[in-house]
Amino acid sequence: MPATVLSLGLACAAPEPVPREPPYRGTAFIDPDLIVASDPSTLRSLDYTGLDTRRMFDRRVDAFVLTDAYLFDATFEDAMVVEVQVNAEFGDAPTAERHAAFYGRAIGQLPAGLRTRVETVWIHRGDMPFGGGNDNILIHVGKAAEYLRDGVLEEILMHEAAHTSLDPVHAAAEDWLTAQAADGGFISDYAREHPRREDVAESFGPFFAVRHRPERISRDMARTIQTTMPNRIEFFDRLELDMNPVHEIP
Repeated sequence: MPATVLSLGLACAAPEPVPREPPYRGTAFIDPDLIVASDPSTLRSLDYTGLDTRRMFDRRVDAFVLTDAYLFDATFEDAMVVEVQVNAEFGDAPTAERHAAFYGRAIGQLPAGLRTRVETVWIHRGDMPFGGGNDNILIHVGKAAEYLRDGVLEEILMHEAAHTSLDPVHAAAEDWLTAQAADGGFISDYAREHPRREDVAESFGPFFAVRHRPERISRDMARTIQTTMPNRIEFFDRLELDMNPVHEIP
């Protein structure tokens, strides 16, 4: 009888959950059409304010450095003003302005809720990855050429803007960690490898895809995202972020 009881006890024990493999390596590259160049932008004006010194992060030296920069005030539809700081290495103000205008317009294509903490934009030469955080978006135009070739420039900017505006409030928040645990897995390898640093930014793009660009992704992709991170999707829904100039598709 004791052996039988023990056997029944073992038979009723719940199996350990098997972690699900992430469906993507990184989500900024899952679809190049979530935002495209022809989509509207909330950038309304760009005003040159002069040449001055600014403390900017430069990935080429992996450090903050004091840098002479051409400065522009980018004003968006919601009256938010961002200072765009273009490294003086570009040579002259008109060249710097072309870069400031190009990236300013692309940033204006992002949901306004991703610009709430963006105070500055740093633009350098160099083939180095973009960056978010520090109330800033970091751009290296050499790497931008690769992103443009692959059609993912706007998606990369969205990822970095999520770092800047969402991470400080939500990355370690109890509600986010609860959603993360309830989903039981990650949307990408990158998020799984860096769950506190990358999961919010990696998850926002897929949320954006299924909630605001479902007509631009496949049904299979929508299903994969919805089954992998349903609780994260609900978390972002509850934030009720300002999505202008992106409008929800019924």
